[in-house]
Amino acid sequence: MNLDDLRKDLSTIDRRLVDLIAERQRVVSEIGREKLASGTGTRDYAREKDVLDMGRSQAVELGIDPDLVEEVLRKLIHTSLASQERDRVIAEGKGDGQTVLVIGGSGKMGGWFVDFFASQGFATSIADPGVDDGPGRFSNWTDAGVDFDIIVVAAPLAVSGRILAQLAVLKPKGLVFDIGSLKTPLIDGLRELRNAGCRVTSIHPMFGPETRLLSGHHLIFCDVGSQQATDAAKGLFSSTMVEQLDMGLDDHDRLIAYVLGLSHALNIAFFTALAESGEAAPKLARMSSTTFDSQLLVSAAVAQDNPRLYFEIQNLNKFGLEPLNSLCDASGRIREVVAIGDEDAFVELMEKGRQYMALRG
Repeated sequence: MNLDDLRKDLSTIDRRLVDLIAERQRVVSEIGREKLASGTGTRDYAREKDVLDMGRSQAVELGIDPDLVEEVLRKLIHTSLASQERDRVIAEGKGDGQTVLVIGGSGKMGGWFVDFFASQGFATSIADPGVDDGPGRFSNWTDAGVDFDIIVVAAPLAVSGRILAQLAVLKPKGLVFDIGSLKTPLIDGLRELRNAGCRVTSIHPMFGPETRLLSGHHLIFCDVGSQQATDAAKGLFSSTMVEQLDMGLDDHDRLIAYVLGLSHALNIAFFTALAESGEAAPKLARMSSTTFDSQLLVSAAVAQDNPRLYFEIQNLNKFGLEPLNSLCDASGRIREVVAIGDEDAFVELMEKGRQYMALRG
């Protein structure tokens, strides 16, 4: 067979693969309906393990790379779970005509919440300076009023603080929560809402706007004095597989200073050092290593994100300087032991890190 014939055969096989994927998805939809009808949980880790083990075993028998087969099966499982979770959210939709106002609803995470509520049957309105006024759309959130069952504040952090304080004056009767990645700039507004007798709580989605499957992701709930409000907010996500975490406001920001602040700073330092090195990016890419490629991938994603949001996360957190000081200190110690040729001290740093990383589970 010549090259063209082989390529035709390959195209035929590819079409069969797509047909099989479509057939698998149809079966997945049926399974999802059965789970919903019987009250069975969406995710079954034992079943997933069986599927992956079967795939790896068959791959070995057929003489193909088991890692490749596992990667394909994991992607199919992930897609199937996302489809089942979405169907469950829709089927168990809690909206039933209730009204939601998402302030900052044309932003990335604001848009995620607009889609999430709309999928559950909520009558969802957007307030954002970036939209034109029209039915359910307000360029100024105060024009929307506060007569909603739920108000979500998804504006930039500094703005969100002012909005929360203004809401406290207006005393909305519905559930109010922010989705801020920091709570320090929001605490005053949250407490004013609580003191005004409003049903207010604070959440932080530990996932991005591109997230389709919530399984494996965390959603943090910070109670600000209204347990009823926190419980109501948790209930909105009960049909998903997101892991719900309870956390105090101060604990949240202290830990976020490391989880977000430190990781952001490390990646910004990495691509800043590269950008100012004088070395051409294509040359580095051609001779890159596994570690470099992994770091570059994460740093490239950080570089594409909103720099003003990242600055807010660094600057507005009252706990923000501690991890930055630690990063500077650690970098200084690495530089020092390398400069003086102290191999034992270098090994000690890595050993301490290895021991710490082993405690992650």
